[in-house]
Order: sequence, then C-alpha cells, then structure tokens
Amino acid sequence: MRHPIPGPARPAGPSRRTVLAMACASLATVPLLTPSRAAAASARATGLDDPAKKEIAMQLVSSAENSSLDWKAQYRYIEDIGDGRGYTAGIVGFCSGTGDMLDLVELYAERRPGNVLAPYLPALRRVDGSDSHEGLDPGFPDDWRRAADEDPDFRRAQDDERDRVYFDPAVLRGKEDGLRTLGQFAYYDALVMHGDGGGLGFGFGSIRERALGRARPPAQGGDEVAYLHAFLDERVWAMKQEEAHSDTSRVDTAQRVFLNEGNLDLEPPLDWHVYGDAYHIG
Repeated sequence: MRHPIPGPARPAGPSRRTVLAMACASLATVPLLTPSRAAAASARATGLDDPAKKEIAMQLVSSAENSSLDWKAQYRYIEDIGDGRGYTAGIVGFCSGTGDMLDLVELYAERRPGNVLAPYLPALRRVDGSDSHEGLDPGFPDDWRRAADEDPDFRRAQDDERDRVYFDPAVLRGKEDGLRTLGQFAYYDALVMHGDGGGLGFGFGSIRERALGRARPPAQGGDEVAYLHAFLDERVWAMKQEEAHSDTSRVDTAQRVFLNEGNLDLEPPLDWHVYGDAYHIG
C-alpha cells in the first residue's frame, strides 16, 4: 500500500499517504474456509464480496497499481518505485516502509516457519517507517519472487492480509453505510492507496468523514449517487496532496465513469481508462 506523504492542510468547511504510517489491526491468522463454509460465505455475499464482483475489484485495482488486469501475476511483483516507502510488492503493494509488508511476512513465518523470507524479518522491523533497504539487499527481491512462484502458502498469505487489512473492512464499512458494490469498491480502492489512518487527514477514515460532512449515505437516508460523488471528490483531494498520486485517473476515468453511468452494482461490461490506458471487462 502506498500511504500518504504529508501535504498542505485541507481548507475547513462543508465545500470541502501520513509519513509512512498506517493504522493496522493486530496480526491475526485468518482461518481457511472449508468448502461448506466457503459456500455459506458466498451465499451471504451481496456486494463486492460476491466472488464474481471480488474478481472485478482485483482487476480494477491491478489496472491502476500494475497496468494489467492479470492481478494474480502480481504476487511476485516487487520494486522500489522511489516514493519513499522502500520496496513495494505483491497484489496490493505491500510496502517495507509502511508496516503491512512486515505484517505479511510475519504471518507467512507463522504459517511456514523457516520459509525463504523469514531471515529478513529483523531487517524488515528495522526499516519499517523508512525507505531503507538495509539488510534486505541484495537478496530480498529475488527471494520474494521465489516465494511467490514456488509456495502457495505465500500467495495465500497475501490474499489473507489483503482481505484482513483492506478488502473486508471496506466491504463491511460500505455495507454499514448502505452502499452497493461500486461504493464498496470505492472504499476498498481508497483503503489500498491511503490506509485507514493518517493524522494529517489523508487516510480513508478522514476522506469518509469529510464526505459525510457534505452528503448523507443511504444508511442515513441520503442519496447514494450524491454521497459517492462527495466521497470521490474528497478522495481526489487527498490524492492531489502527494505528487506520486497526483494523477487521479483511477477515480476520474474509472470509478466516476461507472457512477455517472448509474452502474452502482459494477455490472459488466465495464470500460475505463487509467493513466491513459484503456481496459475492458466483458
């Protein structure tokens, strides 16, 4: 996740990533679903947690994060993109400088002691909160790719941390606000980019709070379209506070397009652009 770097304070009033920080819940091992439990969970899915809609969500995020709809190819992705967060890697951009990569590798070590990434845990703890590679170079990127290519437990750990920290909280909060699939996705994409915390007001919680100051969500008797426009307005403002996020096309020519079309359930076909590239889900 690429959390916000501080920018200028937001003007007060209803008209309208902190430095390498995120509010992570305590690490918890997510139990694997048995077939019967998975079927029951699928039956309860009424929005973005529907398996088909979740697949769309993964593709939409991957189009913005990795310029590809093939999100499953991103388990092995790792590079330093020069944004001050150290290494960015995996299916949602876990970062060595923001804590979520550390949580992921700790979970992987709990489940598979002695794995190829476990020796890097001391270094990951030292570099947390910085852009340093100390203790990670030169072997960490190759070992990350090796784990992703060879070990399904590592890929499953990425899935579970994505769900625990980003996807499940977004869907839960979206449903509490009475939002349908598109609104739940807007929450998820914001959590992936901004995190939930952020003392300078750039995290998901702050974005939502400002949106609530402008419009009521359906759970409070408000109009869903009007509320989502307010939320996306606030999201765009937060993105523009950081140069790395100043291209807001993942909102302007993607989520806003679906909203303007009235496609609140993210029903295919979907056509959108991110960073000038065109994408389609049939």
